[in-house]
Amino acid sequence: MFLLRVALPDRPGSLGAVATAMGTSGADIQAVEIVEKYEGFAVDDFMVEVPVGTLPDALITACTSISGVTVLWFAHYPEGWGLQADVAVLDEMTESPEKAEAILTLAAPTVFRVNWAAQVDRMNGQVITRTPMAPAVDRLPVSALGGLDASGCAEFPDGWLPGWPETLVATAPFKHRTALVVARKGGPAFLKSELARLRHLAALAT
Repeated sequence: MFLLRVALPDRPGSLGAVATAMGTSGADIQAVEIVEKYEGFAVDDFMVEVPVGTLPDALITACTSISGVTVLWFAHYPEGWGLQADVAVLDEMTESPEKAEAILTLAAPTVFRVNWAAQVDRMNGQVITRTPMAPAVDRLPVSALGGLDASGCAEFPDGWLPGWPETLVATAPFKHRTALVVARKGGPAFLKSELARLRHLAALAT
């Protein structure tokens, strides 16, 4: 399963043209989500299944052959995402409110399409809960995160930990003393709508 983030003209037929192009390359589209809309263009996420032997470059070439279409990101991603994932994690948080912050943290890779997530102390960055792909460290650098009392985005440079690549992070405070940190290795960049979802779900974890 792969995620493609595509910028395309916001006009009738554009989405269909991109879907057709993916189909001619052998990709099976599993889901489509409008991430953001701007004046004249939109950013959409496509979750696609690519048959064994199909080169990812062929899929990118097919999409970019359409006038005005740009592939912003293409990477392997686990299945499960979007609105259904939001509803599922909200149900679980409601059933176990005393564990809500940990529940959201552990579900974050699926809910927000990120590589890893951690719940950290807002004052000193101490890691309280982490997902399996998160770095095995006791603390995350609070200064590099730009403060954790408000939601925001930051970037860890290449080599921020030995052997770790450039990592884009987004943060949102929980209601108590901790914050949620979600991270993508290399990208794509977090959009305003994604940050709003992160902030909203973190606020509901009570």
